[in-house]
Amino acid sequence: MREAPVSTEHRSGSPSIRAVILDYGQVLASRPTVEEFGRMAKMFKVNFELFYQLWETSRDLYDRGDVTAEEYWLNLAAQTNTSLDREQIEILRRVEVEIWACPNPHMLDWASRLHAAGIKTALLSNMPLDLAAHLRTNCQWMENFTFKTLSSEVRLIKPAPAAYQHTLHGLGVSAEESLFVDDRKPNIIAARALGIHAIQFRSIAQLKDDLEALRFPILPAVAESSSAVSGAASSAASSAPSSARRQGQGIEFSS
Repeated sequence: MREAPVSTEHRSGSPSIRAVILDYGQVLASRPTVEEFGRMAKMFKVNFELFYQLWETSRDLYDRGDVTAEEYWLNLAAQTNTSLDREQIEILRRVEVEIWACPNPHMLDWASRLHAAGIKTALLSNMPLDLAAHLRTNCQWMENFTFKTLSSEVRLIKPAPAAYQHTLHGLGVSAEESLFVDDRKPNIIAARALGIHAIQFRSIAQLKDDLEALRFPILPAVAESSSAVSGAASSAASSAPSSARRQGQGIEFSS
């Protein structure tokens, strides 16, 4: 049943928040573990620390769709003085999708309640085409989002202002009517420069506190708070396929 629309007007008289924009990685989805990243690192014969540094600093071109998956992984191989064949590249593509296809059920539950209350929601995420295609094809919870800006599809990455403006236009709201949640400080700074209300995400409990400070009426449930929350979150997660719960076998890509 759809909930009645909820007013989000601040007591201070500032504009109502009509839309919530969420990042995907490390906000809506859990961060992969060291062991999961290690599955990729061992293919380059390097330790986690070096692999993660190279992975982290080489994402922009790939997430913006400027290079293909093959070009991206071969570039990492060149930086580590290793070689990759086509089969190994396909394995890397599958593993990367698998380890990131793990949405946090409590955040999914919050997004679902925002949607039910009539608040527009959007995904604004830097991600490669492989992950974007997987989420659109396999994750039913994506339907709860009014608009989706996935960087490789639109060739725009945060913190470029155009990525935020594209999302605001798709939602049909002004910057002052929107709230953005992201784990990275540069992305938060860029959003605020455009007039968007923004919260840097560190944990669900911290997000809840910051939302309360804004007098925002719909709050995420903190996982440890009650068994009822656990049940609701499990229900939200069940709408995602098994691959979204760290079981990515069977993921296939078109060449």
